[in-house]
Amino acid sequence: MTEPTVRAFGLQNYHTAVERMREFTDTRTAQTPDELWVLQHASVYTLGQAGDEAHILNADGIEVVKTDRGGQVTYHGPGQLIVYVLVDLKRGSLGVRTLVQTMENAVIELLARHGVESNSRRDAPGVYVNDKKISALGLRVRRGCTFHGLSLNVDMDLTPFTGINPCGYAGLSVTQLKNEGVDLTVEQAGEALVSILIDALQIGNKAG
Repeated sequence: MTEPTVRAFGLQNYHTAVERMREFTDTRTAQTPDELWVLQHASVYTLGQAGDEAHILNADGIEVVKTDRGGQVTYHGPGQLIVYVLVDLKRGSLGVRTLVQTMENAVIELLARHGVESNSRRDAPGVYVNDKKISALGLRVRRGCTFHGLSLNVDMDLTPFTGINPCGYAGLSVTQLKNEGVDLTVEQAGEALVSILIDALQIGNKAG
C-alpha cells in the first residue's frame, strides 16, 4: 500500500486552506494519492454546515466563518494542531464512521504515549480528558472523498473557547496538551500524530 503524501503548511489563513482542499478534492482522480495536511490557523471561529449561530456567545472581534464540514462551532488559533484528512473512502474501503473512529483513536494513542488517559464519545465526536475536550473532528465527503479533519489543542490561548458553546455543548470545558503535562510543540505533535494515523489507516489504499 502506498502511504499518503504528507504536506506541512505552517500557519495558514482558514479561507485559503479550505479553498485548496476543495480544489484538491474536486480535481483528484481514482489514482490520486491520499494526502494529510498538517498546519495551524490564524484565529477564527468556524461554524459547521448545520451549525447554529446561537452557540456563538461572544465572538469578540474574531472572524466567524460558515464552512462545509460537519459539526457545530469550534475555534482555531495558533498553537493548535490541524490535520486535514483527504482520503478516497471507496478506494480504501472505508466508512465515514470508521475513519472518524480511527482519527479519534490516533489522538487517544498519542496521549497514551505521554501518560494521559483520554476517551471518545459516540454522542459528541472528538477526544476528551476528564470530560474536557482536547480534540475536535469534522469532515465533509464529496465525490466519495473526505476533506477537513481534526484539531488538537497543543499550547495555545484557550480563552476564545469561552466565547462559544464548543461543538454546540453549553458549559463544555476544553484543555490542551500543555495543561495535561505534555511538552510538545505543534510540529512535534503533528509528526507523531500523522505517523500514528498512517499506521492505523493504511491509507494510500489498495491497488486496483
